[in-house]
Amino acid sequence: MEAEDKIKEAGLKLTPQRVAVYKAMMALRHAQVEDIVDYIKVSYGSLTLSTVYRVLESFCNVGLLSLVCHPETGECYYDITVRSHHHVFRGERIIDLDDEELTALVREYVIRNRPDLTSINRVQVQITLN
Repeated sequence: MEAEDKIKEAGLKLTPQRVAVYKAMMALRHAQVEDIVDYIKVSYGSLTLSTVYRVLESFCNVGLLSLVCHPETGECYYDITVRSHHHVFRGERIIDLDDEELTALVREYVIRNRPDLTSINRVQVQITLN
């Protein structure tokens, strides 16, 4: 699906700034704000840092992006994959791990052992490699 369609589907007004940020995220997959700004400068011209932050926040608010934080460095990255999935951290590289079996196992474990936590929205496991 095209960036424009995803933005409209999320109920946001289509603007050139939103399109540029979403296309940058489509290319980068996981990125810090600085990476997004650099990508946009090369591909679309420049946007102010505050504009990029506002667009990213609006995307997170409507579920187009999520934030994932590196467990060792604490640095946060925007993630374009918003469905349940897991992350493997190899140094500064982030690898998506789509594993429905792992998701189901974690969900079942939590529900079985913590019946007070049954309204699970999303399961996300983070694995850090040596």
